[in-house]
This record gives sequence, structure tokens and C-alpha cells, in this order.
Amino acid sequence: MGGVHVAQNSTYKTVADLKGTKAAISRYGSGSHLMAYISAQNHNWDLEKDLDFEVIKNLDGAVEGLTQGRGDYFLWEKFTTKPLVDNGIFRRIDNCPSPWPCFVIAVREDFIKNNEAELKTILDIINNTTREFKDIPSIDKTIANRYEQQLDDVQEWLGITEWSQELIDKETLNNVQKELFALNIIPEIVNYETLTHKL
Repeated sequence: MGGVHVAQNSTYKTVADLKGTKAAISRYGSGSHLMAYISAQNHNWDLEKDLDFEVIKNLDGAVEGLTQGRGDYFLWEKFTTKPLVDNGIFRRIDNCPSPWPCFVIAVREDFIKNNEAELKTILDIINNTTREFKDIPSIDKTIANRYEQQLDDVQEWLGITEWSQELIDKETLNNVQKELFALNIIPEIVNYETLTHKL
């Protein structure tokens, strides 16, 4: 779940206030860049006229950029930014659900060709870990302590987070591509079989 964040002392109160202002993004093509488009689209903005960007590189850059006024808002995963909201650095003015999976495993074709057995081992480790992750005793407390998060926030995150151990399905991948193509972020739609590899 993405959060729409502004600096604590910002005069912006709603997403409507952000129309035509500068979105802070880590880089072009990043999640923060894509989610700025999604938020704009969700609010029926003109994507050509109502979006402007300031590259700030990372979360630390967003803190600096928003507090110094180089960017006006920043879309980032809301649990990651929650400590910044709790500490009065950012204010979250809205949420923006991601219309696609947040993470996938992507590898180069030559890596698959030359390292398929190693890739299968890596995926088996990841899939076995994520399959049983929520069953780890006191995992909520461990995460809260390790990442300096509030326990109730971690418990909420664990409650809404799921990991798939399957190859992304054709419909989801095609919908993601259609969305990115419509936003002029990718130049073409590639067929499912070209983009996926079943081990």
C-alpha cells in the first residue's frame, strides 16, 4: 500500500492540493515514479500537465527534498515511511493501493540459460522462507525491533501481506503491461511467454 506523503509543515492537506506540483521520485521508472502516475490517474489528472517530477534518489533524499521544498509529495510504501510520519517529518494525506504485485523475481535471460539449477535453488529458498514466514515465533516483535516500527503497524502489515510461490499469472502480467503502456512508461506490450520462465 502506497502512502502519499508531504512534509509535516507543508500546506497541502489533500491529494487535490497536489495537482500540478512536484512529485519527489527516487528515479524514473521506480515505484515512486509509477505510483505518482497511478495516483494522478486515480484522481483524473491530466498526466501531461498535472505531473512534474524531482529526482531525490532514496528515502533520505525524500526527507531532505520535501523538507527543503524541492519536491512537494512522495509516494512510498506506507509502513516503511510510518516512522517518519510518527516522528513528525512526513504527513500522510492519502493512501494509494498498488494495482499490481509489489515484488517479482526478475533475471536476465543469459542467467537463466547458464544458471538454471542455481536459480531454482535460490527460488526454493525464497519460496520456503516466505511460505512459513508468518509462522516464525514472535516474528512481529523481531521485525518491529529490527526496523524500529510500532508493533501494531507490523502486525497490520503481516495481516495484509502475502507472498506467492507461483509464477505470476498471465492476466496479472498483461494488466500490468497494459497499465504501463497506457501511461507511456513502456514502449510495447510483450507476450507472456517471452517475459516468464517456468522452472
